[in-house]
Amino acid sequence: MPMKLTFDFVSDVSCPWCIIGLRGLEIALDRVGDLIEPEIRFHPFELNPGIAAAGENLAEHIARKYGSPPDQLQAGRASMKARAASLGFEMNTTNDTRIWNTFDAHRLLHWAALEGRQAPLKKALFDCYFTRRLSPADHDVLADAAESVGLDRATAMEILATDRYADEVGEELRHWREEGVTAVPTIFINNQYVITGGQPPEAFERALRHIAKETAEAASAA
Repeated sequence: MPMKLTFDFVSDVSCPWCIIGLRGLEIALDRVGDLIEPEIRFHPFELNPGIAAAGENLAEHIARKYGSPPDQLQAGRASMKARAASLGFEMNTTNDTRIWNTFDAHRLLHWAALEGRQAPLKKALFDCYFTRRLSPADHDVLADAAESVGLDRATAMEILATDRYADEVGEELRHWREEGVTAVPTIFINNQYVITGGQPPEAFERALRHIAKETAEAASAA
């Protein structure tokens, strides 16, 4: 029988390595086939919690934060786009790409989890930001994404117009910081194993086969 594994995927919808890591994990899960029965649960992380409502130019932000020169930024962006493309995801970031506050996106994802539509909405929000170059802070963009995956648009707008689920998301953010998460993606598997970063499918596959083997051995020894 397949080994049931839970994946607590801590990430932000404006994190390029998060979609790269998610695609790598999904491809690895396809490759291991019936060996693993996964349950993937997404959890919030804010890359830029204090950013202004108008957002900020991404290149300028990274240059200021890390001191990276323009040519290094362009090379890194090209490499990231190539990695994403190799995994079947189109990334259209440019020199004009902006970063935004994503707290409202996380509130909507919390609601989507209650409705059983969290994974489709997560992927839709990655597409909005990286492929379609839309703002994940824009309530119309968020509501449209929710509607596109079968959620009620009017309810989404109602949630976004209030502070519903703000406490729950805030508590989750605190929880994962206390668990030591300082960068994303960070993936907790069965609350025992941790994988960080946008790993390639091959690395995920090796890790999954190892974890499944260890978990089976521990179960038979119990």
